[in-house]
Amino acid sequence: MSNRGEASSGWTPNQDPRPHKPWISWLIPTIAIVNIVFFAYSMYANDCPARHPPGDVCILFPYLGRYSFEPLYINPLLGPAPGTLDTLGALDYKKIVSGEPWRLISCIWLHGGVIHLLVNMLSLLFIGIRQEQEFGFWKVGTLYIISGIGGSLMSSLSIHNKISVGASGALFGLLGAMLSELMINWALYANKCAALLTLLVVIALNMAVGMVPHVDSSAHIGGFISGFFLGFILLIRPQFGWVNQNCFPPGYDMNHIKPKHKVYQYVLWILAFVMFVIWCHPSTIKEVLDPAARVMKLFK
Repeated sequence: MSNRGEASSGWTPNQDPRPHKPWISWLIPTIAIVNIVFFAYSMYANDCPARHPPGDVCILFPYLGRYSFEPLYINPLLGPAPGTLDTLGALDYKKIVSGEPWRLISCIWLHGGVIHLLVNMLSLLFIGIRQEQEFGFWKVGTLYIISGIGGSLMSSLSIHNKISVGASGALFGLLGAMLSELMINWALYANKCAALLTLLVVIALNMAVGMVPHVDSSAHIGGFISGFFLGFILLIRPQFGWVNQNCFPPGYDMNHIKPKHKVYQYVLWILAFVMFVIWCHPSTIKEVLDPAARVMKLFK
């Protein structure tokens, strides 16, 4: 016997009368623009001709003037001098533990050169726009920032004697979130194995780039782990056939409504939440930022 809601509306619980519309991606392009502006400012602040008067050793000096690049023996990536990046907020372990933790965030907006900037921004647009269209700006923005900080923390563990800059940790966080999103929403995908294989190849290629000399692979790993755990938490989708209770007409038998998520989704969500809390626990951060704690640990 059909209930009153079905007979009067003509739709079944498996049909959502309000289909999902893709979000308009504005945050990711804005982040790309901000990174480009910051790079342009870093070149302005660097002022290569003033550092190497009369400036003839600066790359493209006749065309770019103050914005010309440092000689290749100083910066092979076509960018400013390391000292300029350090002044503007590069990741510097000694300065972080001396009272400048803001460098954990500022470093993800700086880039070592045009090549570094171009690779990262193309990757950001390729990966991030689709994610923002699917999940919205606040989820992707949260993933980007927290993954960037996670990459900075991991980089601080392994690099003590030189600076580090770049959005690679944040980008790998988006990749990690893509993997966890596939896992937690596994039942929703039609071509599961093809999607997983494609994603693993993309991740492997990006990880391989991290093995190149002078590239901070530790930031890649830290960002990937942060995004992987956070993706389970933020990117979980309702199971197929679930309909929001607000969509049902009055009088519909609510006992036939499917739960919003499957059991395995809840299990993965809880496990990821616990792991993410452990990963971001203050004691973990303290181990990175407090060298005294690390020294004391050696004598225990």
